[in-house]
Amino acid sequence: MKNHILSVALASLLVALSTTARAEPRTVTLEVSNMTCALCPITVKKAITRVPGVLDAKVDYDTKTAVVRFETEKTTVDAISAATGNAGYPSKPRR
Repeated sequence: MKNHILSVALASLLVALSTTARAEPRTVTLEVSNMTCALCPITVKKAITRVPGVLDAKVDYDTKTAVVRFETEKTTVDAISAATGNAGYPSKPRR
């Protein structure tokens, strides 16, 4: 009987831990400077997706923007903007 109770308690603990609420991913739109040709978005996307915590990035040459989805517990908008800036494409959040 003790083993059964212990097994049920352990199973309940594992279920509770596996369903712990995680932060929802955040999406930000960045205005990206210095994109002068249709190949620039490739470099910008590479810089952004190398940031740990970035889940997805869509870079658009025509609008000079990057829409980035990321995990807030792993990175920040400032870190993503720093990555584009370090690649030669300064960016800032669209207001």
